[in-house]
Amino acid sequence: IIHRERDAGVPKVDSVERALRDLNPDVKVVKYQERLSSANIMRILDDGWEVVVDGCDNFQTRYLINDACVFRRLPNVHGSVFQLEGQASVFAPVLGGPCYRCLYPEPPPPGMAPSCGEAGVIGALPGIIGTIQAMEALKLVLGRGQPLVGRLMQYDALEMKWREMK
Repeated sequence: IIHRERDAGVPKVDSVERALRDLNPDVKVVKYQERLSSANIMRILDDGWEVVVDGCDNFQTRYLINDACVFRRLPNVHGSVFQLEGQASVFAPVLGGPCYRCLYPEPPPPGMAPSCGEAGVIGALPGIIGTIQAMEALKLVLGRGQPLVGRLMQYDALEMKWREMK
């Protein structure tokens, strides 16, 4: 819901910044226009963040984010999508919950889980899951409500059904 057709070919950090400033010109956007890696993740997390929102599109980065969040004692607001299904959770051992590796100890073997680029995803689905992630991040920062720590929400868009697992 944040990228537009006019953004084709524009780096995502720039199209996100434009969209956020269109919504709220006073928002402060900090951009990192670099591929996240083991060489730079700790430097990026050193900037004083309270929570990490993981919307990455590959397992290597997802496990890297998880491990760095566990090490830095940061909540990790997870979201993932595949075709017509999505899931969201807050992985936060610092808050008494599990981490991503607790649920999925190892990434699937290459070829077992095709990427969204290979298998496709309906565009509204990342908007739904991303909005849930935004709400979870706000709850954590504000210290309000009950975040999805220790709970995994699974969404089946085709059947319009939610399922919660502990």
